[in-house]
Amino acid sequence: MHEVERNLQLIQPISDIVIKRPKIYLSQVHYKKVKKYQDQAYLCIAPSSVWFTKMLPKENWVAFLNKNIEIKIYLIGSEQDKGLNDWIISRSNNRSAENLAGHLTLLESAALMDSAKMNYVNDSAPMHLASALNAPTTAIFCSTIPDFGFGPLSDNQKIVQTDKKLACRPCGLHGKMACPKGHFDCSKLSLG
Repeated sequence: MHEVERNLQLIQPISDIVIKRPKIYLSQVHYKKVKKYQDQAYLCIAPSSVWFTKMLPKENWVAFLNKNIEIKIYLIGSEQDKGLNDWIISRSNNRSAENLAGHLTLLESAALMDSAKMNYVNDSAPMHLASALNAPTTAIFCSTIPDFGFGPLSDNQKIVQTDKKLACRPCGLHGKMACPKGHFDCSKLSLG
């Protein structure tokens, strides 16, 4: 059961609430700011997270960019994510990938995600933004699991996680700053 459903069940006996996904309301100002990036089909990638063990390794993102050179790709995030995004782009062969980290506000990033062909996100805030927009989402789970109740809610969603039975996974409800076992096997994933 998703956390949204669990939370709404708390008040269901005293309300007539029908369970729905969260919704975010963006203004035309947010959509206008990102219009210039939407002249062709594109993907959004949010490769960062506050927690290291929630992040797909940066080398995996480089491989993904190398496999997707025929479509425009925007890497999004906060000002603190600029360096990571630059590192990923500089080591890829994808010359159309663009780093928008720090150039867009959170709500402007959401407006960009709203029209993406697909949004590739870790188990992090951008996944929840995509859910609130019902935007296409591929959510990557490394050390955490969607069974905790925090998976994507979009109609068009895919979950990428290891199929290996790892005794150490999940290693906690939230991510960790490093793999407690030192091998980070839960992150050995391919995005295809």
